[in-house]
Amino acid sequence: MSKVICYPKSCEPEMFEVENYYFEIFSTSQKKEINIGHVGNLFFRELKRSRIKPSSIELDFLILAMSVVAADKAVVRKNSADGWTRQIELTVYLHEVEKWISVKDKLEWMLRFLSGDFWKLNIKPLPASLVPQNEYPLRDQDCVCLLSGGMDSLVGAIDLHESGRNPLFVSQIVRGDAEHQREYAAAFGNDNMCQWSNYVSKKGVSENSTRARSLIFFAFALIATCGIKSNSVGKKEIFVPENGFISLNIALDSLRMGTLSTKTTHPVYMMVLQDIWNSLDLNVELVLPYKFKTKGEVLKDCKNQELMNKFIFGSTSCGKYQRHGLRHCGVCVPCMVRRAAFLKAGIEDETERGYCLPLKGSNSRDVAAAALAVMQIEQYGIESLIKSELSFTNGAERKQYVGMVERGIEEIGNLLKWNSLL
Repeated sequence: MSKVICYPKSCEPEMFEVENYYFEIFSTSQKKEINIGHVGNLFFRELKRSRIKPSSIELDFLILAMSVVAADKAVVRKNSADGWTRQIELTVYLHEVEKWISVKDKLEWMLRFLSGDFWKLNIKPLPASLVPQNEYPLRDQDCVCLLSGGMDSLVGAIDLHESGRNPLFVSQIVRGDAEHQREYAAAFGNDNMCQWSNYVSKKGVSENSTRARSLIFFAFALIATCGIKSNSVGKKEIFVPENGFISLNIALDSLRMGTLSTKTTHPVYMMVLQDIWNSLDLNVELVLPYKFKTKGEVLKDCKNQELMNKFIFGSTSCGKYQRHGLRHCGVCVPCMVRRAAFLKAGIEDETERGYCLPLKGSNSRDVAAAALAVMQIEQYGIESLIKSELSFTNGAERKQYVGMVERGIEEIGNLLKWNSLL
């Protein structure tokens, strides 16, 4: 069991054991030991600039999310017994201890699903509140919308605006995406964006699989809801614009099963997160407008094609974008889904800086898996690929998911045929 302790300055441990990992939260540790890092040291400054005051329960979720992301980075998978699955004991300090203990089992299960690891949470009380004291008037925006810099979030922003909504955009600062995030938000008005970061700093070797990274994005969105009014039914909406095909992330071959495939916005993850928030009496609703759409359908159905085409080529899809010098690799699954979406929508692909690798002649395992998946469905039907991955659904909803996956594979198949790979 790897132990990770995340603490504010007021709860600094008296002793730092060499076998544990430590992260000071919201400030920078002055300790020089290799197992002591920090996380979120600039967040309160960024929050003040956004003029939002969170309540203690929303801030607690952010503390928890930052701590999970820090632990996810600290504990290296290759050191585990099977080279992947970790056992992580995480200690956090929160305001509303009793409330969080009441949902601790759900949190641990959600983290297990999200990262593929076994988590044990130790929840301890904060000696004093960390909630900022400044008060701010509520903003004019009527909902929160995630704005990652990707294609779907851009279309989500456009569709909300065209529908007469006035979203407050929330972005997680990522190298290569930050400028485009600001550019997209500015197309819909001024002072309508919260662009925040968690800045995990750790000495020595770090884990780079980061399966739990999306938790911080949802924590940021939850904090942002503190800056807007509730709707007519007393809810605050968080729009999560992600196409259903990528959300489900159905494994294209047997080597990518389970948490080897990311679950950033997987429906099960979203349902459990919503259940946790409901249990905490947070009147916040996660809205997934494209959960039954493919990426090509998201582009094709965008409510303002002219505006979409102005910005879409600067959007980011690649899972290896930073590793390739802020370019799309062209052959990973997200890149293929992106390229197939342009083809489906009848849009000439003019992605900024192009793709590093051509599909034809590629030795990418993802390209081979995609080709095999297309042929498998053509020969044995869609259920041979889906198997038990839709066990969380039933009835009409399952039928919608099956249809969406089948259409998503068809889009990829058309891309491969267009490039003479099938």
